Amino acid sequence: MTDLADQSRPRSRTTKATEVETGWHHPSEHRLRRLVLEHRAALGTLAVFLVMMSIFIAANPAVFMTWSIYSSVLTTLPVALFVVVPLVFVVTGGEIDLSFPAVMGFSSWTFALLVQADFDPFIAMAAAILTGLVLGFCVGALVVYAGLSSLIATLGMNFLLRGLIQIVNEGKSIALVTLGDSPAYKIFSSEILGVPVQIFWAVGFVIFATLLYNRHRFGAHVKAVGDNPDSAKQMGINVKRVRVKLFVFMGIGAAIGGTFSTMINFTWWPTAGDGYLLPVLASVFVGGTPTWGGVGTVVGGAIGTLTVAFIQTGVVAAGLSGFYVQFFNGLIIILSLVGHRWNQERYR
Repeated sequence: MTDLADQSRPRSRTTKATEVETGWHHPSEHRLRRLVLEHRAALGTLAVFLVMMSIFIAANPAVFMTWSIYSSVLTTLPVALFVVVPLVFVVTGGEIDLSFPAVMGFSSWTFALLVQADFDPFIAMAAAILTGLVLGFCVGALVVYAGLSSLIATLGMNFLLRGLIQIVNEGKSIALVTLGDSPAYKIFSSEILGVPVQIFWAVGFVIFATLLYNRHRFGAHVKAVGDNPDSAKQMGINVKRVRVKLFVFMGIGAAIGGTFSTMINFTWWPTAGDGYLLPVLASVFVGGTPTWGGVGTVVGGAIGTLTVAFIQTGVVAAGLSGFYVQFFNGLIIILSLVGHRWNQERYR
């Protein structure tokens, strides 16, 4: 009872001074400090994004004060988010995947062929996701069981799948003129009060992946494998299975992204997914996931995707020519990586 009374009694001015001198902090301050430290990479990326948008708004407020420019970015942003988020897992696991552009194209090709054959778009979407899952497993098998470098194996698979698509289709696209009247289109690719509905699905995917990464056993296993595979194996983790699952998850995300891209454009192109390689890689690293594995941030990757998506739109809308886009891409990427490198505890 005395202890409870002492805790409830207001601290004197002398006591408060002593607490300051001894470094004592209120528990809420500790929680806030710990929260900031845990999410410092994502917060750093957010700061870069806010500074960049402030510059764009100051350069051309008339454009950036209208909803149309944000609506255009939100229309295509989900496609990149569906790919960036799984790639954060892959990089955290100590691997890299450069095959996702071709997996996007191949999976969305499956979707387009089935819709063109008058299958229900829901069935076509399921088939596309299954295709991405199988391709992801094949890539993972090459890396894990065949012992190939993930860099070389995924790059080779990217060329192989893209070449197969081009050989069969001879560069011809597939128009999906009836897709707009289907319930699947209204659910996954319409608008609600002027906001593209696909952004809500993408945000839901980010939330799911964040919980999987931070609160689920799989996320803990991925971090352990990426940090030290030998130690992870001694802890009882099936390292090979975890590594294969990384590429399977990557294939599923690429399939969803490719399918959404096709639904947005009502057309499938043999080059579907090609333009996402460098922006997606940049988004992962700008978001604060380092290249050495073991650590990463899903939320930071999502913010990095938003940052990269606004660079091209912002540069042109600010009145600069398109020649400045690559310059600002490189500048933002380098500044973000330097900031994250300094911000990581192991580099302090």
